[in-house]
Amino acid sequence: MSPTTPTPPAAPALPAYTKKDFQSDQEIRWCPGCGDYAILNAVQQVMPTLGIPREKFVFVSGIGCSSRFPYYMNAYGFHTIHGRALAVATGIKLAKPDLQVWVVTGDGDGLSIGGNHMIHALRRNVDLKILLFNNRIYGLTKGQYSPTSELGKINKSAPFGTLEQPINPISLALASEATFIGRSVDIYPRHLMELLRRVSAHKGAAFVEIFQNCNVFNDKAFAAMTEKDVRDERNIQLEHGKPLVFGKNRDRGIRLNGLKPQVVKLGENGVTEKDLLIHDEHDVALAYLLSRIGHPEFPLPIGVFRAEKLPTLEERNRQQMDQVRAKLGEGDLERLLNAGDAWDVK
Repeated sequence: MSPTTPTPPAAPALPAYTKKDFQSDQEIRWCPGCGDYAILNAVQQVMPTLGIPREKFVFVSGIGCSSRFPYYMNAYGFHTIHGRALAVATGIKLAKPDLQVWVVTGDGDGLSIGGNHMIHALRRNVDLKILLFNNRIYGLTKGQYSPTSELGKINKSAPFGTLEQPINPISLALASEATFIGRSVDIYPRHLMELLRRVSAHKGAAFVEIFQNCNVFNDKAFAAMTEKDVRDERNIQLEHGKPLVFGKNRDRGIRLNGLKPQVVKLGENGVTEKDLLIHDEHDVALAYLLSRIGHPEFPLPIGVFRAEKLPTLEERNRQQMDQVRAKLGEGDLERLLNAGDAWDVK
């Protein structure tokens, strides 16, 4: 920089945010003991640490218990209609790419009526931070089965058991080409908060499934995997570049037996960590394999399944507009309306 070049003004310093700065004045209206409280607490603790002005956050939701989330965040927000949160969020992001847009949805709102929007928002790689609360039930409408309810589940809308195979949210996100895919649990606060930080830093469609307990209509749906006395043996934390090891004593792991995953005990039959699968966040085939395993045959994978950097929809949109302007010049609405592609209907 030459001596005559003026020094650009320094960016204004961010306020020293705390969790309280992201708490709204609205009464929280979830059932006592609902897992949504823990997720809200994790989000409100993480937001002040991200180095982003509060006015740059937008929270968008559809319909359901989880979708009350925007009321409780002291940030911009939209409580939209059932299944349409991602359509609204996509419009916000394209119109204002500088905003960080978070979508809060549930297994019913996001995978049933909103399932088509989910697929296309992910494949387009819109820079959205999607938190899908999965409690395997419709809680707001009082206990009907949802797209993630297990086969044979007895509930209000299937008194003799469901007949439908459940959706696997992680597998669906992989098939839809989401560039960031993770899983956590409402009662794992440290794990959830670290995952949220990575979601914020990712540019592209980020999808996180959060196991969330509905203690009224589907209590302890995940207890066999997440209770304190079993979680070490029944969870496996995915860490990029590290072997798939789990267990309270870190003495078990997952390896391939041909093309099939297999749980092995380290030290038995000469098995060492060198024989185990190494997690790679860039390996989609491995991510899909991990999305298909879980209790009771395997431990439940939690953490980041996939993280890939690809151009976002907003970036591609901006690049295309620049190319078209360079080739054709600025648009002319009057000329467009009189271009001749019109018909007289009599």
